[in-house]
Amino acid sequence: MSGRHLMIVQLLILLVPGLVLASAERHGEHATAAVESERRILYWYDPMYPQQHFDAPGRSPFMDMDLVPRYADAGDDGSSIRIDPSLTRNLGMRLTQVERGRLEPVLQASAVLGYDQRQVSVLQTRAEAWVESVAALAPEDVLVAGAPLAELLVPDWVAAQEEYLALRRLGDAQLSEAAWQRLRLSGMPEDLMRAVRTTGRVQMRWTLRSPVAGVLTEWPVRAGMSLPAGSTVARINGIERIWLEAAVPEAQAASLRAGQPLEVHLPAWPGEVWQAKVEQLLPEADERARVVRVRAVLDNADTRLRPGMSARVQLLDGVASEQLLVAASAVIRGGQEDLVMLAEGDGRFRPQRVRLGRESGERVEVLDGLEEGQQVVIAAQFLIDSEASLRGIVARGSAEAEVLHPADAVVLYFDEDGLMLEHGPFETLGMAGMSMQFAVDPALDLSDIAEGDAVRVWVREDPDGLPIVRIEKREVQP
Repeated sequence: MSGRHLMIVQLLILLVPGLVLASAERHGEHATAAVESERRILYWYDPMYPQQHFDAPGRSPFMDMDLVPRYADAGDDGSSIRIDPSLTRNLGMRLTQVERGRLEPVLQASAVLGYDQRQVSVLQTRAEAWVESVAALAPEDVLVAGAPLAELLVPDWVAAQEEYLALRRLGDAQLSEAAWQRLRLSGMPEDLMRAVRTTGRVQMRWTLRSPVAGVLTEWPVRAGMSLPAGSTVARINGIERIWLEAAVPEAQAASLRAGQPLEVHLPAWPGEVWQAKVEQLLPEADERARVVRVRAVLDNADTRLRPGMSARVQLLDGVASEQLLVAASAVIRGGQEDLVMLAEGDGRFRPQRVRLGRESGERVEVLDGLEEGQQVVIAAQFLIDSEASLRGIVARGSAEAEVLHPADAVVLYFDEDGLMLEHGPFETLGMAGMSMQFAVDPALDLSDIAEGDAVRVWVREDPDGLPIVRIEKREVQP
């Protein structure tokens, strides 16, 4: 072989692999384009506003950019997202199953102890009196029943006693009985009246005693004071029973009822548990703290419990029925809706709206949106939710009717951006009448609508944009 032929062969050896590689690359590009052209387009969307879907390509009305197609994967209806199993392992994704069980306890709440207001004794003078002497007492002293408090001189009682004794000595039974009744009507206590009848002598001083065992909460008298009729001498609170008042968040008030069992834990006695029952749901909620107050009664025969102590209570369910439960960590909390990421198998996940009930510990009751046996994501669900939002995937809800809110309106003008309506009040929304713009339902035909037409509109709420309106003409009565 000549040197010239040898150079040609060497050149071909160098060029052929490159030609083959370039041909393969061009073939791959054509194949990718062909596959992409064969994939079904679900909708177009603006990546900066992915919740709004469009039926055709074009420019975004929100940003100065072209709409992006959302392609369907195999078995994809546009409501779910598929993640490669290797990525789920890298993300540390875990699943949990929706199951039936019992929530117990229903909730925990903080509480405070207070006096039983049904055991309050108020001592007052029934006539004008002078304070001769007082016991060495001060507010918050603990009293036993019958403990002496003060000695009072009541001039009106002295005169009434002398009249009664004089008539009794005369032997006139009728007049003496009338004088006895005047003693009673003057406010003289029964024990002092019995002493007058028994001894036959005027009782100059009256010893005021505590009628119950308890705490002296009000003690305004001092020796030498003059007291007009109706003056408060002392206020005593019994402590044989103590009220417990718990503050429960109003969002959980639906689970409360009278007679509901509860457990009481006090920091002063760790490990000790008091058993009680809800005696009453108080009628007034705290508008600042947004809590509902419940009252229970605790026995305090040993006087260990003191008003003002703090406590922690667990309100038990006491209901044997089971509820549909899911892990609380699986729920993505939102201001207007709660979501879970539902695992549908084969690496596919779908955002699902749920309606939640009571929560206890690490589990929460599911009222609507899930079924027993389904699996939901409890780790890395926020990453999946973010990816679904970027793709414009809207969460599904339970099979419930769409809520429409009606009102009468007049068309001011309309264009491709929507309708400007002067509408009356939407009673079910609590919205007053005004002029405002509405997005148009994509299925709505506006060919027979003109500016100035009187219309009937129905609005469905759209938390991600303008309220979407349906519309029809109405006849205006002359």
